[in-house]
Parts: sequence; structure tokens; C-alpha cells
Amino acid sequence: THWTCRDEGKDGVPIGQPIANLQTYILGDDLGLLPAGVTGELYLAGEGLARGYHRRAALTAERFVTSPFGSGERLYRTGDLACYRADGVIEYRGRIDHQVKIRGLRIELGEIEARLMELDAVREAVVLAVEGASGQQLVGYVVPRDSVAPDDLREHLKHALKAHLPDYMIPAQWVWLEQMPLSPNGKLERKALPKPDASQLQREYVAPQSELEQRIAAIWQHVLGCERVGLHDNFFELGGHSLMVIRVMSRLQLEVGMQVSPHQLFQFPVLGEFAAHMAQLSDQVDTTKLSKLEALFDELEEV
Repeated sequence: THWTCRDEGKDGVPIGQPIANLQTYILGDDLGLLPAGVTGELYLAGEGLARGYHRRAALTAERFVTSPFGSGERLYRTGDLACYRADGVIEYRGRIDHQVKIRGLRIELGEIEARLMELDAVREAVVLAVEGASGQQLVGYVVPRDSVAPDDLREHLKHALKAHLPDYMIPAQWVWLEQMPLSPNGKLERKALPKPDASQLQREYVAPQSELEQRIAAIWQHVLGCERVGLHDNFFELGGHSLMVIRVMSRLQLEVGMQVSPHQLFQFPVLGEFAAHMAQLSDQVDTTKLSKLEALFDELEEV
């Protein structure tokens, strides 16, 4: 493609339009053409297309595919994500291997990284989808610009991201690095990034005290797959997600006898706060039952 570089005052990265004798297609997962504004994979076709990769038959079969338009030509899968603008210009959206799907939601890792790099507190940032005990989770790897307490930095980054991104695109775990791992030729080695330490997700451990706190903690531990959960621990920072919230609600009803709305765990994600809220709800229920009994006794006395 060709593009005359100029400042358009936009965040997008335009890469222009196809050159002569080359065709470009932006296709979906089903190899169907996508309309302007919809992101898909960029495919190339035309006279400039190579026959394949030298002595790499498997890679050739993966990257060079038969055109779905019945023309008999082949298409080359670039692995780039892009979309057509209304003016016909192609806008680059990142690499397809940087796009992940977690619990049915497509997430563009580069978008999260770009938002992190806008922050003064961040020198470098990378986001990966890492497999954990509760499934895939987003992990943010950050080289801080200055020395900041980890808890303060974590809260600052989460707050800043929430101003631009939905909750499911906020990393559940964070890893602080002095520098990013690089290959001998200076490129980022994503595979060399350390696995997050699950124990670092927990705040200073404060054991549950009351019977209700202990029973809720036991349910969280079972659902999250954690060895222990303290009063200051956050359900979602420990890897919780919406499906796990439903499991917690179910076990609360079965084991504690309390029917709770999932919204309440989103509202009170810290164990101590959630247990206090549950205790308050229980007191309200008991008070209501007592009031009804008192009213019944008053009616009987009148009879």
C-alpha cells in the first residue's frame, strides 16, 4: 500500500490504499468481506504475490489460502488487523496474534498497552493473556518511570485505564520490572516475561474473624482456587470474573442460606466489605421477620 504521511489529528495509523496490480481485502473469521469501520484481518492478492515460503510447506499452507470469491486466485494472510475508513483508506489496528478472546470477549492487547504508555508513571508496558487456575487473565507488565509503592501504582493504573476501557480490559494482575527482556537484536521477548506470582495478588493477610467472614472466605477459596483469602483481598484481583460471581452466589445460597444479587459482589469486591454488607442484609431480614411476628402477637392479643 502507499500513503502520504501527514498529521490528521487522529489516533489511528493509516497505511493508505493498494498499489497498482495489488488487491487488498479485510475479511472476518468466515472469510467474508467486512464493511468500513469493522476490524478484520488484512489479506493481499494480485500479481505481486509470492508462491509461498521456501521449503516451509506448512507455513505456506497456513498463510496462502484460496480466495473465497471464486476467482481461482490465492490470498495471503498478513496477520495484520485493519479496517477500511469511509474514505477508502486502510487503517492499521495491530497484529492478530496480539488479539485474544477471554470468556467470549475479543480484547486487543495493543490498545491496553497504548493507554498505559500515555501515562507519565509508565516508562514501558506490555500486556499478555496468561493462563491461570481460573482460566486466562490479563497481566500487565510495567517498567515504572519512578519509584512508587506497588499498591499505589496498581490503583493509579487501574483508575486511569477505567477512564477509557471497559472493566474486562483492565489487567487482573500486575508485574513490576526494572526493564523489559530483549532479544540480541533489541526486540521485545514476550516469551521471556516472568509468570505472575499469585501470592503477590493478595494484600497483607488479615484472617477472617466472624463465622460469616470465615464461611464466605471458604467459598471464595473454593471458587477461586486460592489457598487462603484475607479480609483485605479483592475478589476480582484474585482472578474472579462474572461466571465465578454466579458460582459464589449459588454457594452462598446453598451453604449460608442467603440469596444475594451478583451486583452486590461487584459493588463490594473486598472480602471484609462484602461480609459486612451480607451481615447487614441478614440483620435487616431478621428485623423484618421479628416485626411480622410482633404484629401477629398483637393481633392475637386483640382477639
